[in-house]
Order: sequence, then C-alpha cells, then structure tokens
Amino acid sequence: MAYFDAASAAPLHPVARQALLAALDDGWADPARLYREGRKARMLLDAAREAAAEAVGCRADELVFTPSGTRAVHTGVAGALAGRRRVGRHLIVSAVEHSSVLHSAEVFEAEGGSVTQVPVHRTGAVSPSGYAAALRTDTALAVLQSANHEVGTAQPVAEVAEVCRAAGVPLLVDAAQSLGWGPVEGGWSLLAASAHKWGGPSGVGLLVVRKGVRFAAQGPADERESGRAPGFENIPAVVAAVASLRAVRAEAAQESVRLRELTERIRARVPRLVPEVEVVGDPEHRLPGIVTFSCLYVDGETLLHELDREGFAVSSGSSCTSSTLTPSHVLKAMGVLSEGNVRVSLPPGTAEEDVERFLAVLPGVVAGVRDKLGVPAAEISAAPEPAVLVVDALGKRCPIPVIELAKAFPGVPVGGTVRVLSDDEAARLDIPAWCEMRGQEYVGEEPADGGTAYLVRRLD
Repeated sequence: MAYFDAASAAPLHPVARQALLAALDDGWADPARLYREGRKARMLLDAAREAAAEAVGCRADELVFTPSGTRAVHTGVAGALAGRRRVGRHLIVSAVEHSSVLHSAEVFEAEGGSVTQVPVHRTGAVSPSGYAAALRTDTALAVLQSANHEVGTAQPVAEVAEVCRAAGVPLLVDAAQSLGWGPVEGGWSLLAASAHKWGGPSGVGLLVVRKGVRFAAQGPADERESGRAPGFENIPAVVAAVASLRAVRAEAAQESVRLRELTERIRARVPRLVPEVEVVGDPEHRLPGIVTFSCLYVDGETLLHELDREGFAVSSGSSCTSSTLTPSHVLKAMGVLSEGNVRVSLPPGTAEEDVERFLAVLPGVVAGVRDKLGVPAAEISAAPEPAVLVVDALGKRCPIPVIELAKAFPGVPVGGTVRVLSDDEAARLDIPAWCEMRGQEYVGEEPADGGTAYLVRRLD
C-alpha cells in the first residue's frame, strides 16, 4: 500500500518509536513527585519542553503539552477570548480554517460573541488586507492557519501578524500542517500544533502562549502544564513527539526539495493524463508534500475506493465522502470544483516509483468511475432545441447534476440557457466550477419547487 494521506496523519517516525520505547521505562512516574522515579520523569518532561520550545522558537515556559492538537486549538481560542473579554467579544477567523477552529468559533458565537470569517482567493490564501478590514475596536482574537490542510496553500502569517500587532490584537496560528517543515515566522501571539502531523504519536499536541498575552484558562483549575492542560502528562508520548519533531526538522531541507518535485510532477501531469480535471491550491506558495485536484463527473467516494483497490491511500474533501452530503468548507470558500476531489499528501520517504505508479493507474480508475456513471465521452453538436432547456436533477446527489448538465448541453444552441434543477448543496459550487472549466457562462441561481434552479448560458 502506498500511503498518500500524511496530511491526516504521518506514519510514526522511527525516531519516535525508539524514543517512545525508551521513555516507557523511565517516564512512567508522576513528574510532580520528589522521589527518584518522579525526578527522572520530570527531567524527561523538562528536556522535551526545552527541545520543543527551541523548534517552535519560543520560551520553554510559554509552551505546554496538550492531549491533542484539537485540544490545543480549543484551549488557546477559549483562553485568549476569555483573557481579553474586557476588550470585546469579537473573533476573526479565515473561511478555510480547520474544523477545530470553526467549532470553537461556533461555541463562542452561541455564547453571545460575534465572528467574522475572512474570505480567501481562489488559491485558498487570505489577503492581509482582509484581516485588516475585519479588525474592530472590540476584536479580542484573530486566528489563521499557517498552511491549509486540504489544498496545501501557505498563508501570509507574518503579514497578518503585523496587521494584528499594529491593532493590538493577538494572533493564534494553527501550525499543525507546517511545524514539521520549519518554525512559523512573524510576530504571532499563540500557536497550536499536533504531533501526529509530523510523525509523532497521536494524542500529543502543543500550545504556546507568548508572555504578555492575556490568557485565562477555562474549566476547572489544575496544577499541571501551567493550568492550561489538566491531567497527568503522557510523558513517553511527549518525548516521542518531540524526538520526531527534531528528526523531521533535521531532514526537512533535503526532503522538502524532493517531495516538492514529486508533487509538481503530479500537478503538471494529472491534467494531461485525465481530461476535465482542475488542480487546486496555490501553485507556488504551498507545503512540499500536498497536491489536490478535482475530477468532473466523478463520485469522490467511489474514486477513493477504487484507488484503495489499486493500493493507494488518499483522501478527499469531496461532498460525496461526507455523511452530510455537503461540500468541503475549504473548497466551497475557494469557489472550486468539489466533486471527485483527491488530496495526495506524501509523507517523507515517499518513493518516486509509487508516484509514477499512481500516475499510471489514475487515468484508468477515473475513466472506469465515469463509465459506471454514464458520463458522455465527448460533447458533440446536435440540432438546436429550445432556447431554454430544463434539466431535472432533483433528488440526485453529486456528481449526477453536473453529469446531466453535460449530457444536455450539446442540445442547447449558442446563446441558449440550461436550467438545472437540483436540491444538492454541492451543485451550488460544482455547476459554476463546471462553467469556468468549460468556458461557459454561469448566470446565477433562483428558487425552484423542491430545490434551486442553476442557470447556465452556452457561449460557443
């Protein structure tokens, strides 16, 4: 099996495995106790904290270990908002943040706070001016990821941090995807990350709160981890997490060049090998190992299953892989095609041969899925029919509405309009994306019985 889903969880680094086994013998005792075994555990914990702080670029007493990256985000957001409650009850996030950030924002809004979502460009990047425009006198906190988890786009953290600093607003950075590649630049105030993203064990996160940042930990008080991460520290896992962070950092310069070349190969060749494909995300300002593309007329879940049968583990942000049948919020915010979405995220050490085999297998897999769905092989000219053609796709889920649009389109004269009826939320994203890919005009949408009518005008 070629594992191409490192953005979800990287394989355990060999150094992490070694450190974990060693720490199981020496780090099992309570580090708060003064007897010998307790002191040994404390020494391991303190050494791990020092090493993690050096990797992050902060003071050791600014960093605490949490039970997960999600817990680090929740704790950081809640604590910063509570600490600056007197300033106001306004939170700024980007529209493409990880769900842990957006869930924190939902809780804050339900408790009476206000939230502004900063939009992104089609590449998935925010503009610093977007954060500047969102700032208010009652803004308590701003949040921005260092790089996007679905499409790999790197965010302008340093520029946004400077905008926030000038306004006196702390910036929390979710660095889960990027910390293994290097420290986060800029004058950020808080930072959260997760060890399983860089080859450490799951169940370890870290939270950094810079000195001078007003912070009030929420929940019952606890004497451990500065009161910010209650409960007994999992010292063996912490030691393994930090050991793997140092190891991947030592390899990062060389490995990033190699993985970037492999992902560039995928970005360049997939559109040539597979028709009707959109490669998404910033082509330059991006993480080394992530490349994401969307295939028209493809059921995303079926595509992933077929690739799994061929020996490839990949993931998707497609609406078809979600039990809610709604598009990925990241792809939706970017305004790109959501159906048939494939995220390839290569772990360090990925073999070139596996990438080449993936490129050899992919065209046949996509063609097979499209064939099962009855996708037309090509659009051919047909005798003009009505100037407005209605395609009824009510009750049909992605990617059927777009497939039905493609089938009907040859029967529409130039200047004519197709009216696609659909009750699938994904159609709101995928039909405009289809128009952009095919050089046709998306007119807009209007209410219709049982759903929504999406209007497409034929230009050629």
